[in-house]
Amino acid sequence: MDMGLPHRKRDTGGAHDPVHGTPGSLPGAPADPGTPGPGRAAPPAPGAELPDRAAPLAHGDTPDAPGTPAAPAHPPAAPPPGPYPHPTGGPYPADAPYATDPYATDGAYPAEVPRPADTAHASGPRPPGQQAAAGSGAQPGPQTPGTGGGHGFESVPPPMPQGAPAAGPPLVDWLRIPRPEADPGVWRCGYAPRPPEDPERIPARQLVSGAIVSFLIAWLLWSLLWNRYLGSFWLWPLFAMTPDAVGTAARSVISYVYYTAVAGAILVVFGRIGHWPELARRTVARLRGGRARPGGTTQDTPEAVPAPVPPPHLDPAEWPQLRAAGAAEAADRLAEELRSGRMTDVDQARIARAWQSVRTRPERLAAFVDSVRTHGAAACGHPSGERNLSVRAARHDLSVRQVRIGTAADAERNPYGYRGVGIALDPSLLGTSALAVGPPGTGKTSRLARPVAESLCLQALAGQAAVIAVSPAGERFVPDESFDVVIRPGRPESTHDLDLYGGTTDPDEAAGMLAEALVGDLGTALPGGDSRRAATCLAQLLGPFVAVHGRFPTVPELRELLDAGPGSLDALRARLHAEGRDALLRELDAFERQSGRAGDVVALLAERIALLDRPAFADFFQPEGTGRGDGRRPFSARALEHPLRVRIDLPERGHAEASRILARLILAQFTECVVARRDQSLFACLVLDDAAQTVTPQALRALQRLRSVHAGVVLTLRALDDVPQPLRAPLLGAVGCRMVCAGVTPWDAERFAEVWGTEWVQTRTVTNRQLVSDEPVTRVLHAVRRLATGKYVTAESVTVRSEQRERWSASDLANELQPGHAVLSVTTVRGERTPPILTRLGE
Repeated sequence: MDMGLPHRKRDTGGAHDPVHGTPGSLPGAPADPGTPGPGRAAPPAPGAELPDRAAPLAHGDTPDAPGTPAAPAHPPAAPPPGPYPHPTGGPYPADAPYATDPYATDGAYPAEVPRPADTAHASGPRPPGQQAAAGSGAQPGPQTPGTGGGHGFESVPPPMPQGAPAAGPPLVDWLRIPRPEADPGVWRCGYAPRPPEDPERIPARQLVSGAIVSFLIAWLLWSLLWNRYLGSFWLWPLFAMTPDAVGTAARSVISYVYYTAVAGAILVVFGRIGHWPELARRTVARLRGGRARPGGTTQDTPEAVPAPVPPPHLDPAEWPQLRAAGAAEAADRLAEELRSGRMTDVDQARIARAWQSVRTRPERLAAFVDSVRTHGAAACGHPSGERNLSVRAARHDLSVRQVRIGTAADAERNPYGYRGVGIALDPSLLGTSALAVGPPGTGKTSRLARPVAESLCLQALAGQAAVIAVSPAGERFVPDESFDVVIRPGRPESTHDLDLYGGTTDPDEAAGMLAEALVGDLGTALPGGDSRRAATCLAQLLGPFVAVHGRFPTVPELRELLDAGPGSLDALRARLHAEGRDALLRELDAFERQSGRAGDVVALLAERIALLDRPAFADFFQPEGTGRGDGRRPFSARALEHPLRVRIDLPERGHAEASRILARLILAQFTECVVARRDQSLFACLVLDDAAQTVTPQALRALQRLRSVHAGVVLTLRALDDVPQPLRAPLLGAVGCRMVCAGVTPWDAERFAEVWGTEWVQTRTVTNRQLVSDEPVTRVLHAVRRLATGKYVTAESVTVRSEQRERWSASDLANELQPGHAVLSVTTVRGERTPPILTRLGE
């Protein structure tokens, strides 16, 4: 009786149905393996590779970071009158306590929101406030950056853009992007943590090859069963389950159902062997994610995707914190300004900062509401009236006070949670101070110092920070328009002067800062190992002079006193004697006795002050009370209680030694004045580009005090050779953020490798030993195998053990870092540390 059994074919060129005699195949397999499947859509064109150099803008252009589209802007308004005329009298009073923890940041709506568009070389959106400066009058739309201007002191010509950038998200959608809590140094805008690391995760190439091989074996097995090369045992269940009275049609249906079940069982078995479900999950995730990065950040999309609207009590665009406090009218006005595009990210951060001060001083609520009602987005303005920077060269997130400096490489050397994520700095990291070492052209200035200075300028406009940027680069560092005060010692066009005595009236304090500037770099050769002996000598001279004249001496007068010029000390002594100041007379006598000893420090002070007594500096460094008529206003670091933006251009050309003296003077004044601030709610930072011959023993002691007073210093060095040998290790220990760029010498790399220490790693040691057998048959087989392979028969022995190894060795840092890369580690003011992270700068 015919049961529809398969029978062997005579023609093996194809398979046939054993019941109906028609060709058959494995269910689910393509009928024609040679027919190509549907082609994939062509990938989208890569985003514009915008130049890394900031350019001056022509009329109608939009100032912005590279690759950021424009947004509506408005002309800068004057600071509103009333309760917010001045930083210390407005939303951040000098006597008010912290509204919140100065290092705390609040996240936005926690729902998962697709990231809007951005350029191809960066991950994450930019706020519209970065897309247009105040007063530019630009309209939304793509733009083409200019070609002029300089990005930084070490910038290089940028590549030509490949096309217009994609449109960025409006400020409303940008504010709604989630910013979850993350590890220190992670760019939080749109960040999504990586899934937990799977130690048994199969590499993609091995997974694809295994799936293909298992599918081919399954197909081969089905072909062998179908053509009865393996017998008919697999059909015995079909014989047993099919009744004899069943008709031909029913028997055909039962047969095909059975064939499908057998084929499905084969697919399930070989699918599990070949990990087909895992391959399918990864493929679907790749298709859904677009250009998904392997890191923890959300992926970029070619076009901006509007963020879903959160509930009103969580929507930052509706200002729920104002509504909860009863300021619904102000919240409505600010929400309208936000939706209409008249508000930038700087305005949003500034008003949020003002609201924090209102929470600590509830009596200011009425004045705050009136200011918002009158001025809208321009309420609580900066004293300068500016509401944005003219140009931005980096990506900023003022809602969490971050600036992005690069992207962590997706490499095994990086910690798993940091692979592929954006790397950013904020005041909680800069408060531990930062040091970057690398030869010229490696990105210390253009990709670290400039973005940090730019971010602090934006935070100053938002009433959150005060910054002093010191560099010999001038406008190539950060443009003049980004600062309130620009000081150029030795340049006639300079509108401000530098106070040589730091704005103090205490001769001892002034003498300590000035001695540190004059002879601080020679501290190891001075008596006592630092500049304290020199400070004592200067105090013994400045005290009597101030008592007699009521002011500090000018540079020529101080040089004459140090040189003990004819009649200079006698006239001072006569005045003191006439006024009966015996204590000051004893100070002057002590100064004269020390000036005649061997190893006289007074002569060294006179030589150094002579470097500032040059014709180019004749109209500079004038102390208060001298009746100067050049109109230059003196500046001192004591003004950092206000949100000031200051840039000081060092006269490096022609006055290199004087430039180093001024750099040490600025560092000494900064560390001394920020500690004495009454209002420490503002984050104060000194960005010192090229800190060669600036680090002294006293400076290292002062750096360690800045963490507790909401301040920090950013230093860049070409090499650690610019620091005295005894101070190199203490310098690396005093700063919390360390960065080493590509191209450092092995000696500098060894210092960083020592600081970053070691870690426990598992190592596998494979040992091969030759097998020797006394059995004749085994020896014959070994001989045959040796003839075939040319090698002795061996057995492998694997040993796994844990040992300590350097996280980054000196050889790796000096020889394996690629151009444009750096290894950095950061530390928060609360003591959280990160291991060294390999980073691509500027992405």
